[in-house]
Amino acid sequence: MLELLQHILDIPDTSCQLASMSSTLASKCLRRALDVVVPALDIAAGRPRGPEPPTFCQDRGYTDFLVSLSDEELERCEAEGLASRLHALENVPPSLAALARDLLDVARLPASIHNDKPHRLGKQRSVSERKQNEIEALLVAVAPFAARARRIIDVGAGRGHFTRIAAEFFDRDAIGIEREPERVMTAARLSLGSRARFVLVDAGREPLHFDAEDLVIGLHACGALGDRLISAAAQARCDVVLVSCCLQKIEGSARLPLSNAARLAGLVLLRETLGLSNLTSRRRGVESTLGETIEARRKRFALTRLLRHRGVAVEPGEEMRGINRRFAHKPFAELVQKALLHRGLALASPHEIDHHDRCGAAEFIQMRRFSLPRAMMARALEVTVAFDRAVLLEEHGFDAHVVEVFDKDVTPRNLATIGAARR
Repeated sequence: MLELLQHILDIPDTSCQLASMSSTLASKCLRRALDVVVPALDIAAGRPRGPEPPTFCQDRGYTDFLVSLSDEELERCEAEGLASRLHALENVPPSLAALARDLLDVARLPASIHNDKPHRLGKQRSVSERKQNEIEALLVAVAPFAARARRIIDVGAGRGHFTRIAAEFFDRDAIGIEREPERVMTAARLSLGSRARFVLVDAGREPLHFDAEDLVIGLHACGALGDRLISAAAQARCDVVLVSCCLQKIEGSARLPLSNAARLAGLVLLRETLGLSNLTSRRRGVESTLGETIEARRKRFALTRLLRHRGVAVEPGEEMRGINRRFAHKPFAELVQKALLHRGLALASPHEIDHHDRCGAAEFIQMRRFSLPRAMMARALEVTVAFDRAVLLEEHGFDAHVVEVFDKDVTPRNLATIGAARR
């Protein structure tokens, strides 16, 4: 079966790739990441709350340099990443330049298994083009593990697209675990006649039980769910492939490390720090352009300003409570009135809306400058968490690594922690 899949897809044997790497490569990569990221956590935690420079800018001597950036250069740094632009700028603080080099080094992975092959699957019913691209790429990554698995378990299966397609493609029993009853019903309906079945389980709260011959998949298993999945796979000693996403989706105020190495280094990441991992330096994102994204953030800051002026104690992110984040792309007046209605507050006058819109815009452009060093840490933070998970698997006797499984044009959330249980 594996030979047939490799012939059809012309793919490398991922399990052999992992086995051929040093068994401690993930540990070495994690140690390097910890040496860079942990001393810079004051930057990650120093989110600007207004136009004033955050403490880390003052303490590290970054303020004057960031304030001196022109609006044009600010936009280039946001699009390309501050770390990638520093070589072209003048009067860069030496410590900032050194940190930028180190962060770029941490984010540079030793291996990648995604490819640019054309789609091998026909158009799948009820599957968006972007989702199908992800599924096709993930099939390539997991094929060697599926060949030796008795069954495939898809944690956070959603409407069951990957579960169903993997069951058919690999001719294996597949179980999709999903917490939303409506999604389970939809997945079961779409999968009639296949070897896929679905169970209603809240994997974020209920125990996960795997067998040693399972292949466990988490396609964009968010935050704490990803950690739970990796820990359960380590205990069961089964192969696992986790594509990380939305690391900030955790229960408490901070994420505690999984591996002994990260624990000893003190890698405790606040929820707000974890949210940095969603930032991507590129002019065109998956859902919107960088300009559209920044404009939405500007409106959210102006809304926060208005709410605080009304006496509402609101932290960044809380201004959108109960509102879909995409609503921030609507006109500012619509966003304001919706937020006020949701909180049971009186609607705003045109003058109040205009005042906070204008004042918020002037303050926000300074905040953008002071946010550049934090954004510079985004990919390194994501990589560090992925290696923390990989090293936990190593500590349980796995061959483990972190790789890119999708092209960034498919989705920038393309990091996978892959663990091959030694049998």
